[in-house]
Amino acid sequence: MASRAPWAAHFGLARTPFGKAIAAGDLFARQAHAQATARISFCIDQILLGVITGDVGAGKTVAVRAAVAGLDPTRHQVIYVANPAFGTRGLYVQVVRALGAQPRYLKAELMAQAADLLAAETAERHRTVVLIVDEAHLLQPDQLEELRLMTNAEMDSASPFAGILIGQPTLARQLRMGTFAALDQRIATRYAIKPMDLAESAAYLRHHMTLAGREEPLFADDAVARLHRVSSGLPRPACPAPSTTPPPPRSSPPRPPGRTSSTMPAPRKQSPSSPETDYQHQPTP
Repeated sequence: MASRAPWAAHFGLARTPFGKAIAAGDLFARQAHAQATARISFCIDQILLGVITGDVGAGKTVAVRAAVAGLDPTRHQVIYVANPAFGTRGLYVQVVRALGAQPRYLKAELMAQAADLLAAETAERHRTVVLIVDEAHLLQPDQLEELRLMTNAEMDSASPFAGILIGQPTLARQLRMGTFAALDQRIATRYAIKPMDLAESAAYLRHHMTLAGREEPLFADDAVARLHRVSSGLPRPACPAPSTTPPPPRSSPPRPPGRTSSTMPAPRKQSPSSPETDYQHQPTP
């Protein structure tokens, strides 16, 4: 159970809301995530390539978590790549290490080693390898070409693994370029996760309040509408990472300009031509 921030009790919460450590069964279910999860499950079942895109904070990885949570670990071997910025060799190294072997030094031997391990998972262990590449919009052109070559097996009649590419909308546009036509033709399904509408944003907030232990409504309707507008309907910006420290005390408002720090008004400066000055300098008769 997640720890509770000092301010959480004030709002009737049993734990800090909007945390990342949420069980797959407690994830907020909405139509866009259900569609993405169904497509990921289809690609895994049919051992195909799929692409899931969406803006930053749209919940792409959440959909992957929901799909992977329903897999049988005795029949599937999941290889999750969180950061693909490791060059072409790094892709083979990730696969080999995930399958329990020590990567070979020469790239030609490393490629053959990865192919043999992938084939052994299917033929000997009867398990489907699921390669999930997050932040796939960071993949370089040579990495995408290596990924295409890895899908060739048995004279291009089968794929040795199910592949899911997760990335921002630029990934979909990149794959549509003629340079990657061979890889694009191998993609069986693609889906773009759209932002939430106002009703979904309200349900999302209520869901996380319930997980935190509060059943009564906390956010007013105008507050929900403002959160939805500011976040553009994206789950992560609507509910940023919680802080376990209380907010700093509010500072006193700034003083208006022209006022001194004293409660007494500042003395008025007298000009030399004022009547008081002229009277003080009159000669005594």
